[in-house]
Amino acid sequence: MKLYYNLSIYLLQMAVWVASFFHSKANLFVTGRRNIFLKLKDTFLQNTSAVVWVHCASLGEFEQGRPLMELLKKIYPANKILLTFFSPSGYEVRKNYQGADFIFYLPWDTPSYARRFIEITKPVLAIFIKYEFWYNYSAELKKRNTPLLSVSCIFRSDQLFFKSYGTLFRRILDNFNWFFVQNQESIKLLKSIGITNASVAGDTRFDRVYQITQQGQDIPVALKFKDSQKVFVVGSAWPEDMDLLAAFINENQFLKFIIAPHEISEEFLSEIENSLQVKTVRFSNAGARVEEARVLLIDNIGTLSRLYRYGEFAYVGGAFGKGLHNILEAACYGVPVFFGNKNFEKFQEARELIMRGGAFEVGSYPELKAKYEMLNNRPENFLLACEVTRQYVQENLGATKKIMDYCQQYLQS
Repeated sequence: MKLYYNLSIYLLQMAVWVASFFHSKANLFVTGRRNIFLKLKDTFLQNTSAVVWVHCASLGEFEQGRPLMELLKKIYPANKILLTFFSPSGYEVRKNYQGADFIFYLPWDTPSYARRFIEITKPVLAIFIKYEFWYNYSAELKKRNTPLLSVSCIFRSDQLFFKSYGTLFRRILDNFNWFFVQNQESIKLLKSIGITNASVAGDTRFDRVYQITQQGQDIPVALKFKDSQKVFVVGSAWPEDMDLLAAFINENQFLKFIIAPHEISEEFLSEIENSLQVKTVRFSNAGARVEEARVLLIDNIGTLSRLYRYGEFAYVGGAFGKGLHNILEAACYGVPVFFGNKNFEKFQEARELIMRGGAFEVGSYPELKAKYEMLNNRPENFLLACEVTRQYVQENLGATKKIMDYCQQYLQS
């Protein structure tokens, strides 16, 4: 099984190399890892501080790891933080993040790469975020008695760990010192395969989104656009989301909209503008009279989490595609949250907020219109939904501290 795993990694590496000639993201996968061990040696040659390694797959996992890294920096300033990403969509956006001392792509999970990476960086503690389970890296860390934690992880019965043919993947889990899971169901699943070194800490994203609300940094353009009127904030919108939303936006003349596309390509921005029959202005072109527009179209990256503060309602995209994006960024401001009715079930917060009455799945424009009017026309429903989302975030704070309390045994002041 180990042979098959390593072979699959080599084949995947080769496939990405071939794809790099045709696709920009695959090209970043390859070029970002070029000469990576030379870069690592140059970077770590003079380092004498203890290194805490935090690994994230992409941008979403980075947001889960971020509050932990910031608390590590605050409590243990003498330690260095090594942040790695598997995907370009994480690395390219956060390669200049000031909360980490070293930021790299993660080399492919081959036996020799894992050994060389850990020999060079010498972490005293490794923290893998959510779904990151790599055989060779985890095995090498265990061989060197380097503690390895899985943080904000969540397990489902359909994962390979719990299949009859999942022996190798269960072996990966044996290499971890502790699992800080998000729910009791994950604890039960781990116990079913003999793993008991786990506890429910929750999701560190709650701490992150709450932290954003407390920073209170206004966005002047969005504030002027709002102009004391009701705003519906649309975050991480995909074309499938806009197919549903365009008619809703065109019809609601007494409601303003802030739209933040998932990808800010000129093609998609133009598609959105062409689908709308109301005055639309791009963030980068917003002038002195931005408040006269009905739609503020966001053509930058990094402001979405703060834009939700200007809304009375929120719609979060992605559910009609590969999966729902982060609804907690909106929920932390205490607003009702809408999203597509397809791929949201695996997100615990989406299911729980629907059950409590703070979130609403929609599959069509008439359904979105009906559920919006149910809130807008009946203030008691709107206020209840707002309280539900606000309270839900409050109930789930504290995961970062629980994890940090455990980490202290491995860290030096």
